[in-house]
Order: sequence, then structure tokens, then C-alpha cells
Amino acid sequence: MSSAIAWFEIATADIQRAQRFYEEIFAIRMRPMDLGDLKMVTFPQERGGGALVQNAAFYKPSGDGALLYLSADPDLDIVMKRVEKAGGKVVVPKRQISPDYGYMGIFTDSEGNRMALHSMK
Repeated sequence: MSSAIAWFEIATADIQRAQRFYEEIFAIRMRPMDLGDLKMVTFPQERGGGALVQNAAFYKPSGDGALLYLSADPDLDIVMKRVEKAGGKVVVPKRQISPDYGYMGIFTDSEGNRMALHSMK
């Protein structure tokens, strides 16, 4: 197994607001897809396989539960500095996990999801 993550989906209440948030903090462009009653906006594949999703009957943004670490290489500080300006909140500032495992930080996104960032420096 090359990675434990095959695909991830981040719940949104307002997919356009969430798209603006993630595009701003990562300085990327995301691709919207309309799948009927499921709205989806995908992350670029070089950042891993995943999407923002909106369907009120199936997805609920949450600050509880699983914590997803998104890659913020080369340095998560770059991304973390954009979080509050984009409408999120820094919960745990950048801190070292260990010399072998790099650094992490935690934030709340525009939808209220608790998310994490990881980088090696």
C-alpha cells in the first residue's frame, strides 16, 4: 500500500465559499463538478485525491471526529498565514512533530471543519 488515503471528501454548507477558502490558502484552482444533488469541487491531483462536497442530507461539516492532514509542502507556515484572511481560524500554530515526521498545524475552515496541515519544514 503506497498510501492509506485513496480519496477524501470535506463537507461544506456553502461549497462556493469553501472553494474560495481552499483556493486562497493553497493558492490553487479547483475544478467544480455538478453531480445532480451532490455538488463537488476537486483538488488538483498533484495535491492528492479529494474534493469539497455539498449535500445537506449526506454531509455535515464538523469540528469533531477524524482529523485530516493536508499536505502544505514545502512549508505549512505559508498556508497557515492565509487561513484567517480567507475566513478560517488557526487552532494550533505550526509545531514540530519530530525531526523525522516534520511539522503540523491545525485550523478551522470556512465551514467549521477542523483540519490539519503537514510539511517537513
